[in-house]
Amino acid sequence: MSTIKHPVGPQSNKVYWRRRLVVLLGLLAVIVVIVLIVVGPGRSAEAEKPASDPGSSAAPSTGQTPTATGAGGACAPGSVSVEAVTDEGDYAADQEPALSLVVTNTGPAACSLNVGTAAQVFTIKSGSDVYWTSTDCQTDSSNVPFELQPGVPVKSSAPIVWDRTRSDPGTCDSGERESAPAEGASYHLTVTVDGVTSTTSKQFILN
Repeated sequence: MSTIKHPVGPQSNKVYWRRRLVVLLGLLAVIVVIVLIVVGPGRSAEAEKPASDPGSSAAPSTGQTPTATGAGGACAPGSVSVEAVTDEGDYAADQEPALSLVVTNTGPAACSLNVGTAAQVFTIKSGSDVYWTSTDCQTDSSNVPFELQPGVPVKSSAPIVWDRTRSDPGTCDSGERESAPAEGASYHLTVTVDGVTSTTSKQFILN
């Protein structure tokens, strides 16, 4: 009688059949792995290869070099508004004003504006007297083209702190500057970004 169909041994037939089943499943798994190794890479490369590269011959419709955030054309004159912003309206004697700006694309389409520090000018006046200009002692300025979406206000990421002194290029190294008058003195901040100046100034008080 065949020992394949009727195993001979001290244990029951079910035990031997279970062992053979485990061996057969192991052999089947090895065969599957071999097939995947031989066939897999070729089929995978075939599946991942695109039928065509639609972007290889595409070019910006404006004919301009894309900005850091998109391919919109430069903002047209009159299509951008600039707002001067301060963190407070009234400052105590130990407080220094933090100056910011907000730019908004008022046009119908996205456009690019240089919002880097090289294109920003903060000016503080009291009456007709210019007390401080951000570019007087500016260093390490940068150009940052930024795509403005229509109707979306964009605020400067980090404010500029005014030390309440009169700026002068001749005092950049010495650091000896005249303090701005306080005790209720009124000042006005205007901001220019890439040639666009805020239409109104931001008033604040130094105490």
